[in-house]
Amino acid sequence: MQAIADWFQRLYETTGLNFSVFYDAYDWDRYFSGLKMTLLLSVTTILLSLVIGAVGALLQGSPSILLRLPVNAFVVVFRNTPPLVQLFFFYFGLGTMLPAIETAGMRVPLLNNVQWAIISLSLFAAAFNVEIFRSGIEAVPRTTLEAAEALGYTRLKAYVHIVLPLAIRVCLPALNNNLVNLLKTTTLAYAIAVPETLYAVKQIWSESQNVFEMMVLLLATYGILVGILVWLMHRWERAMRIPGYAR
Repeated sequence: MQAIADWFQRLYETTGLNFSVFYDAYDWDRYFSGLKMTLLLSVTTILLSLVIGAVGALLQGSPSILLRLPVNAFVVVFRNTPPLVQLFFFYFGLGTMLPAIETAGMRVPLLNNVQWAIISLSLFAAAFNVEIFRSGIEAVPRTTLEAAEALGYTRLKAYVHIVLPLAIRVCLPALNNNLVNLLKTTTLAYAIAVPETLYAVKQIWSESQNVFEMMVLLLATYGILVGILVWLMHRWERAMRIPGYAR
């Protein structure tokens, strides 16, 4: 590691390219902390959006209009409004209406900015996931569900054990695109001072005056993160492929 730090130090001295995160421990700590926060936001929101999307798709296909209407309203609201507006609504709107709690003699919000970012981004992506899962469910032949019911499966068990696994195979490409967009959308958390990668890099270039170098590093960071997610999704897609199904 010291050899890498020395190389970047010489690069700065000889060319003026100041990648300070690689030779300055303080800048590296800030960048790495931001990267960890981005990973936390990404993993948490991806998992929550998948769960909410799957449950919402089940309720959307319910025969009860009392279950379908709230899900349809949720999809319309969160799919048709900007994610930054939603983030501000949750943090500055709902956040100010919740009671504060006493901690070590200080009054702090019930939910902090990181928690609001997770909630807002998860719901935003879940609205698209509901429609993605719904399209996959509708692609499963009706006779498959009828066969499951003939074998004694309840609607819920048939959905969990038969319909959903088949639907996921159909909707994985669309789901891949939505999850990649969600990972990139986590940068919006910068707007409410969540210390993710963009926030950390902005602090570094404000002090070190190395905007170009930090922007290159930022683009490379998200390029690598997206590449890893796409690779994992493609591995998942290959693992779940059934020869001859959905072709």
